[in-house]
Amino acid sequence: MTTIKDSVHDHIAVEGVASALLDTAAVQRLRRIAQLGTVSLVYPSANHTRFEHSLGVYHLACEALDHLGVHGQQAERVKAAALLHDIGHCPFSHNVEELVYRHTGKYHDDVEELLASSPVGDVLRANDLDPSAVAGLIAGEGQYGQLVSGELDVDRMDYLVRDAHHTGVPYGTIDHERLVRELTFLDGELVLAEGNVQTAESLLVARALMNPTVYSHPVARIGKTMLRRATEHLLEAGASTAAEVRRMDDYDLIAALRGNERTERYARAIDDRDLFKRAVWAEFDDVPDSLLSADHDRVRDLEADIAGRAGVDPEHVVIDVPSRPSMTESTSRVVVNGDIRHLGEQSPLVDALRAAQRSQWRFGVYAPDAVTESVGGAAASVLGLETDGGLVTEVRRGDYATLEEFGHGE
Repeated sequence: MTTIKDSVHDHIAVEGVASALLDTAAVQRLRRIAQLGTVSLVYPSANHTRFEHSLGVYHLACEALDHLGVHGQQAERVKAAALLHDIGHCPFSHNVEELVYRHTGKYHDDVEELLASSPVGDVLRANDLDPSAVAGLIAGEGQYGQLVSGELDVDRMDYLVRDAHHTGVPYGTIDHERLVRELTFLDGELVLAEGNVQTAESLLVARALMNPTVYSHPVARIGKTMLRRATEHLLEAGASTAAEVRRMDDYDLIAALRGNERTERYARAIDDRDLFKRAVWAEFDDVPDSLLSADHDRVRDLEADIAGRAGVDPEHVVIDVPSRPSMTESTSRVVVNGDIRHLGEQSPLVDALRAAQRSQWRFGVYAPDAVTESVGGAAASVLGLETDGGLVTEVRRGDYATLEEFGHGE
């Protein structure tokens, strides 16, 4: 058994198959992937890694399994899945995942081929565990897959607490010990036991508060769009393949970007925090539906049109269309008067939080500081937005919002 001191959960005991997996290259690679990607451009202490998080998820999975009375090989499968659930992540976590998916068809939880023929797979088989079954749990399949990837999964419980701890933002603080203790299976569904509506609401509120303050902070989003654009150029230049990028760590990717003539300036800008600024900043209801659903090629065409109209280098315009507002936590299941109900059906908070999430959502067009005014005007015209009518906010106040809008941050 190995005991590891953790900043969130104190001491974590790693034993069994997890102990054997710990020193595989695939797991150790997670030491070199930032949990929050470009969020460290806003919160300098947010330098924790996917490795720490994976240990935390493993720890909470062990506690949940003990509480649920799950032991033996089934427990070992779940523990292995908990420790391995992030080995499919690209560098900088989610920041270039969509780009890699377009080329490979693989998201971070599509790991079956990574487990099938690798030292990780060898360790699993040596412990009488089927790599395919472990990959299925990571993808959320089956009854026990809900513990690893679902609305009440231990992944979410760890990252909210851990991200709050390392950013210094208190909004992600939840009673994860109670959440784990109140988990139960009813008719094969993972639910929170009777009397825990407020417990489920706490998870929902924490995620709703962390999203605008940390996960979707405008500076982090600008850094993400620049990193994604640079990586796209790296692939277009043939300097790397998407499959190769998928297995890089953060340092590999930055080094590759620095070493390529087409992407070097992006790497330098990220290194120096010399980021684009917001030329357009628009609310959800002010963005045409055709733009919300535009595919990658259409967005690139619009960027070129905006650059042409503004008379700037096409590389100086980046459109950022976040995913439509969603709240998967509202489908968490709780037991009320003996019946399983979705939290969204039971909690009056859900509608209010959905409205808040919608009001916090922002569409962005980013450009270098010197050309934000011309790019903003051109973008409003090309995209059918009205700056005079108040539908678009052209921001020329630096690269971050006010505290009143977005909370803390550099």
